[in-house]
Amino acid sequence: MTSVASSPNPSTDRPAAGPLPKAELHLHIEGTLEPGLAFALARRNGVELPYATEDELRRAYSFADLQSFLDLYYALMAVLRTEDDFADLAHAYLARAKEQGVRHAEIFFDPQAHTARGVAIGTVIDGLARALDAAEETYGISTRLIMCFLRDESAESALATFEAARPYLHRITAVGLDSAEVGHPPVKFREVFALAKEAGLKCVAHAGEEGPPAYVWEALDVLGVDRIDHGVRSMEDERLVARLVADQVPLTVCPLSYLRLRVVDDLADHPLPAMLDAGLLVTVNSDDPAYFGGYADDNFTAVRDALGLDGATLRRLARNSFRASFLDEPTRERYLKEIDAHEAAAGQDGAHGA
Repeated sequence: MTSVASSPNPSTDRPAAGPLPKAELHLHIEGTLEPGLAFALARRNGVELPYATEDELRRAYSFADLQSFLDLYYALMAVLRTEDDFADLAHAYLARAKEQGVRHAEIFFDPQAHTARGVAIGTVIDGLARALDAAEETYGISTRLIMCFLRDESAESALATFEAARPYLHRITAVGLDSAEVGHPPVKFREVFALAKEAGLKCVAHAGEEGPPAYVWEALDVLGVDRIDHGVRSMEDERLVARLVADQVPLTVCPLSYLRLRVVDDLADHPLPAMLDAGLLVTVNSDDPAYFGGYADDNFTAVRDALGLDGATLRRLARNSFRASFLDEPTRERYLKEIDAHEAAAGQDGAHGA
């Protein structure tokens, strides 16, 4: 496995108990490709990157919007070719996640981004699964795998991808919907989500990040999703907020991504406190941490500092993450007890997510 450095944004203000235990529910494994690993895989596979150094590549991680990020995100995937590459990518994420207090991770992957380059779907899934199968023993992290469809590709492509994945569905917990949101409403993928439900899979979808609240309604009512990824624009629709609160539909928000993609100009303007005050089941996640400047606990630290969240609120967010997960009840309860133990170890006033 390619060695990796520790998180680029370590907190300098952690309690003795360490990072708050948490689940990560919104994490694109391709978005964990750090410059060092990108160059290592490029050398291994004979891929020439359009950047001379790791520092030059990292400077390119400055985005005007979602599409400018996606352009670089997909370009760098060229280094991912073999099972070993995908296993190394997942191991690198898991090592960082352990340092960040992640105890459970539900990991997105984008098969179409790889099959379009001639990489077989089995290569992707088998490589990731090799790392995830060892995750609990090696890192103390339980995992689930979520197969996402690219919403800016056709519905037919999504259906073909699902059929190609059928031999591997025992490895997959849920299907999702990601990539460029505007102009690609959830209803476009009604058929493939129906097939996923027939196969016994859970369903999630990105909605209400750049797209309107109407996309969140569609994800709920047309796709029948169990969770909404992002969902911050739900706050523009009082009826939608009431629906999400009543049904306790989880929202997986990713604060640092909104800052990097200029959804908000200042993290202090993030609607997270208002979402919590409204009674929404909100979780905090890292999205594409190599590109957005922070992993799971870095996001907890960022919202703590920018929004003035106290320890009780951060523990609520951590508990929400396990409650919103696809874990079985005994495992969920075990993790929730870890939060209680962390609180006791850190002290009522000193416990926080950093």
